Amino acid sequence: MSETTEALTLTIDEHGIGLAVMDLPGKPMNLLNDELAAPLLALVDRLEQDAALKGLVIASGKKDFMAGADVDRLWALTTAQQAFDASMMFKRVLRRIERCGKPVVAAIHGMCLGGGLELAMACHARIVLNDGKARLGLPEVKLGLLPGGGGTQRLPRLVGIQAALQMMGEGADVRADKALAMGLVTALAANRDELLAQAHDWARAHPKPRQPWDEPKFKFPGGDGKSPAVVQMLAIAPSIASAKSHGNYPAITHIMSSVFEGSLLDIDNALELESRYFAACAVSPESRNMIGTLWYQLNAIKKGRSRPAQVPASSVKKLGILGAGMMGAGIAHVAAMAGIEVVLLDTTAEAAERGKAHSQGLLDQAVKKGRRSAEQREAALARITPTTQYERLSGCDLVIEAVFEDRAVKAGVTRQAEAVIGADAVFASNTSTLPITGLAKASARPANFIGLHFFSPVDKMPLVEIIVGAQTSPETLARGFDFVLQIGKTPIVVNDSRGFYTSRVFATYVLEGLALLAEGVHPRHIEQAGLQAGMPMPPLALQDEVSLSLALHVADQTRKDLAAEGRPYTPHPGEAVLRALCEIGRVGKKAGRGFYDWSDDGRSLWPGLKELYPSRAEQPPQAELIDRLMFAQANEAARCFEEGVVRSVADANIGSIFGWGFAPFQGGALQFINAMGPARFVARAGELVERYGPRFAPAAVVRRLAEQGRRFED
Repeated sequence: MSETTEALTLTIDEHGIGLAVMDLPGKPMNLLNDELAAPLLALVDRLEQDAALKGLVIASGKKDFMAGADVDRLWALTTAQQAFDASMMFKRVLRRIERCGKPVVAAIHGMCLGGGLELAMACHARIVLNDGKARLGLPEVKLGLLPGGGGTQRLPRLVGIQAALQMMGEGADVRADKALAMGLVTALAANRDELLAQAHDWARAHPKPRQPWDEPKFKFPGGDGKSPAVVQMLAIAPSIASAKSHGNYPAITHIMSSVFEGSLLDIDNALELESRYFAACAVSPESRNMIGTLWYQLNAIKKGRSRPAQVPASSVKKLGILGAGMMGAGIAHVAAMAGIEVVLLDTTAEAAERGKAHSQGLLDQAVKKGRRSAEQREAALARITPTTQYERLSGCDLVIEAVFEDRAVKAGVTRQAEAVIGADAVFASNTSTLPITGLAKASARPANFIGLHFFSPVDKMPLVEIIVGAQTSPETLARGFDFVLQIGKTPIVVNDSRGFYTSRVFATYVLEGLALLAEGVHPRHIEQAGLQAGMPMPPLALQDEVSLSLALHVADQTRKDLAAEGRPYTPHPGEAVLRALCEIGRVGKKAGRGFYDWSDDGRSLWPGLKELYPSRAEQPPQAELIDRLMFAQANEAARCFEEGVVRSVADANIGSIFGWGFAPFQGGALQFINAMGPARFVARAGELVERYGPRFAPAAVVRRLAEQGRRFED
């Protein structure tokens, strides 16, 4: 017997066990939207009312079980009451599943996230296909939310409070084997047929199941909020969370509160409590910022909004990389992992082999942690060919140079590579600061020349900044864009200029920190302000990481270039601090000496800083320091948008978060201005100009938006 709707198919076998297959038409993944919610509700009605339906297996017709809730529905929630009601409506359906008196089993394969996992946890059993692709998780915190479909209550009742808090607080997912070990799932299956067979067998063997939390003597694994061990853990958890988030992510606090308070209540009151915390998250500025940027704008970028639409899609089969240092080796690794054949070229065989060894080390760790198989490691390594011979570049679709930031060196390798690659091959520079149009002068085919700026470490950083030179063709841009997506990175497209977008704006953050030091602000106050602002690293430590000598080299090169063009150069007040430390050999982490003393045990502020830059007696408020660090970045991002360096608001926001870690809860550098309101931003910037100089003068585009009562919009 079979019944079908557009989104759900129900087939009932001779034992009365139904197989409900979710398959949203026209969607790559199942989502909890109106189109699926209606047939699911009808299915629950039938489960309760039809005596011939003895039990149910819920499965997916997609490659994944379910991605979670429809973000469009979440975005439409504008009041706390709307959010509360929507959350409770979903939970009432899940409670009906739990209390229907018949077995309901989730047969899970692929991704089972967010609302999908909440649906699965409301089932009486969860069988998972253990093929290496299954991932189970509650990632809502990454959008400033908490699980609003019972996740903060069912997960700790299944796996314990500590494991649940870690999973939800990080938004992490787990593999099938780990999910089984922690008690999240019931059993694993080796293949699809076995998955469905086990699910049906479980349903037949448990005709009248009850959820553990509906049993009178239910106890939390590891104890509830009253047990001494949990009380001790919860006593320190908020301080640990605060140390990491600095209060910028209220969802983390709400998750902890919902778990702790809910553990002291029966399940139904706990679910209602969760909905109240969910409502607080759903209408918070942080969540609105993060959903707007990290969902809508990010997805628009990945769908190709910055890609020339008329150019056919392409892929890279063979990639050449010039320079096997840190960046070149990192690019080789991610390309090989994406299935691309890589030629890794350097001046010596030893250097080229070291570049390949970088992948060996990363893959060995992945195998050790169970993230890759030994066969996958060997296959990836076999795709990387270290060499010193330019002839090996023949047949490459794309060549990326990742050599030293020197025009003459880059020009030399460009000519050598172009002598052997095909006429239609794309040549890209990984430069972070040198204008692409100038570098393309060494090319015999500047239309095929483009910038692909990767970030270190390449295997972890999600962004690639694509720089379009004056003669770069739309076809070349499209091919570069497709390659970035092919290797699993996020592309933003910027026009050519000095420092491009990310390097130019990033510099304002660290240089403002250095200017504060020169003014007598205590270095610990500077570093704390950076962290409290939501940046991943404080400015002085970050400058040590990227090297003081490199930053000074860029500044000196800029000075020379502008002089050659007959244009004035205005040094940032932080530049003098760079020069002073470099002159005494404190050039950063690579030398073990910068603003910090670096060792294998970590870092500590260099005691000599207090002599070189004595702290003044009266220190400015932390709020003032935070404003200076954030306004410097946001204002420079606005200037880049005004000048056409960055092409869209989405590229500016995503580039700021993924490129240098601009506080994610703010939604990006331009969203920072939007959220504050351009008028308020202009007024506050005016105050900073009076105190600290013209570098804080608000960009003309922000002043226009303030006058017109508008915001940054694509």
